[in-house]
Amino acid sequence: MKRLTVLTVMVLLLAGTVYAKDYEITKKAGDLTVMVKIDKNPPVTGTNNMEITVKDAGGKTVTDAKVMVEYSMPAMPGMPAMNYKTDAQLKGDIYKAEMNLSMGAPGTSA
Repeated sequence: MKRLTVLTVMVLLLAGTVYAKDYEITKKAGDLTVMVKIDKNPPVTGTNNMEITVKDAGGKTVTDAKVMVEYSMPAMPGMPAMNYKTDAQLKGDIYKAEMNLSMGAPGTSA
């Protein structure tokens, strides 16, 4: 009976990880609405894929923008701040970029 209980808990934990929702955020930038989705929640050490959708005030997808992703990690004792930039590439109606984190948040891993 113990083995069945342990197996059931492991399957439930694994299923929760497999079906975890992507990180999503929507912000306004003037008349534009920018929606960002990251494939891992929370982002982890290593490659994290991003999808960025830009819409105008009328809700029409903007496909002629230059989209650049900037991300950083603040300075910590013994380490300087780290700043990164990457251009997003348009694929269909979605801009795609990779965010490569050298360190994850506490409790996260690749």
